[in-house]
Amino acid sequence: MSGHHFPNVGALIAANGEYAERFDAAGLQVAPTRQLAIVACMDSRMDMFALLGLGNGEAHVIRNAGGIVTDDVIRSLCLSQRSLGTKEIVLVHHTDCGLQKIDATDFKEVLEAETGIKPSWAVEAFADPYRDVVQSANRLRASPFLLDKQHISGFVYNVETGLLERVDLPRP
Repeated sequence: MSGHHFPNVGALIAANGEYAERFDAAGLQVAPTRQLAIVACMDSRMDMFALLGLGNGEAHVIRNAGGIVTDDVIRSLCLSQRSLGTKEIVLVHHTDCGLQKIDATDFKEVLEAETGIKPSWAVEAFADPYRDVVQSANRLRASPFLLDKQHISGFVYNVETGLLERVDLPRP
């Protein structure tokens, strides 16, 4: 790998050294102390721990493009609930999401033209983050693998104001 320059790695390693100097693992355990799992978009404008007032060790945070409930999210939540005792799930989508701006068919066609292979995964583009939170909650409730589906909340985070707006989820 000589000759390759990764501009962020040095800064990340330096920041980690500073973090490790003041790090205290006392009291941290593998199971989240709030018995909480959060499914959120990977958007870099959302500092999930800060915007929800959470501390280290209090919640699992599962993130992907769009905060979409995929098979892998179900896998992670299943392990979170069954092995680590989480009971509550919070969904966090946001305004101005990149998936609202992508045509899924065009995106896959461009990838196929470029690589010769059509992706096997769904892009999961959506028009309305509020409706997509409801869709995500419905997917969670439909999963036979999750233990606790009674404590699901959904929100849309406004990237301009920093505020969460609760999404009314239909009762199961």
